[in-house]
Amino acid sequence: MDRLIILLVEDNDQDVYLIKEALEDQGFVKKIHHVPNGAKAVSFLKKEKPYEEVEEPNLILMDINMPVMDGHEALKKIKSLERLKHIPIIMLTTSSRKEDILKAYKGQSSSYIVKPDDIFELDTIAETLKNYWTNTVKLPNK
Repeated sequence: MDRLIILLVEDNDQDVYLIKEALEDQGFVKKIHHVPNGAKAVSFLKKEKPYEEVEEPNLILMDINMPVMDGHEALKKIKSLERLKHIPIIMLTTSSRKEDILKAYKGQSSSYIVKPDDIFELDTIAETLKNYWTNTVKLPNK
């Protein structure tokens, strides 16, 4: 099993902590990078200052409701850049609105997951991500 580099795009510090813990407990993560909004995610992926030396992530987990640039805007921007189109983006958000779900998939999101209220459900989601993204699908080689 290959260990993944993940970019977590999330503005809520408590959610960042819980998501990181759940993912790291599954043992499939090589590195989790975190940025607090879509604008920083785009800068990270384009390797702009201060992100010149970061490794390209295998997977992006992105919230929708964030300041500066929300997840929908960031998704659109990332998928418009040829060099970044291949990176799977999973929307991981509290919104279960049909409009948000449809907009995410129309924007070429790979998946849409509603954040659970229960921390144990977050562990189940992390285990599912591990099984799917490391054991089921084949990601492009860098």
